[in-house]
Amino acid sequence: MSLHAFIDESRRGGMYLLAAALVRSDELARTRSMMRGLSVAGARTVHFKHERDSIKKDVAAALVSAKVRTRVYVGRGQADVVREQGLHAAVRDLATIGLQRLVLDTRTQDGNHSDRRIIRTALIEATGEANKVAYVHLRAHEEPALWVADAIAWCYGAGGDWRRRVGPIVEAVTDINCMSYQARPKI
Repeated sequence: MSLHAFIDESRRGGMYLLAAALVRSDELARTRSMMRGLSVAGARTVHFKHERDSIKKDVAAALVSAKVRTRVYVGRGQADVVREQGLHAAVRDLATIGLQRLVLDTRTQDGNHSDRRIIRTALIEATGEANKVAYVHLRAHEEPALWVADAIAWCYGAGGDWRRRVGPIVEAVTDINCMSYQARPKI
């Protein structure tokens, strides 16, 4: 069964988080439908930064009930450096568990280009092949499964009760500051 990962990010103080929602291809339609059903009438997305607490609680409960698999990659430091290291760590990690497709929230043209370079490098390191995994940038309103990653990143970053609410579906947390990184060549 194909595994898809949807990655979004959050910043909290000096902490930078990337969250990955892991969805099997046979669960994609159900996950997308569930997330659309949780959006406020007239809204194009579920975006935790802008939602009321009652909506956030409903979404967190639905994700836990659906047993959506997620992983979190967290680090501290200069945001662009930590983001690069986090994306690199996530791709290397996810490539080892059978990832077939990776979806990221779209950024600027330069940001998307940088992400593609990081992904290719990480895939070569993890699998020996730059094209082992398909990857694409989409806008949040184009892919409801990205909303899952947004919710997890926000809840985990908020800590306290919010982190506790999504804790049952966060299967791994990687502290990227504890990993060693070498300068990677541009491909």
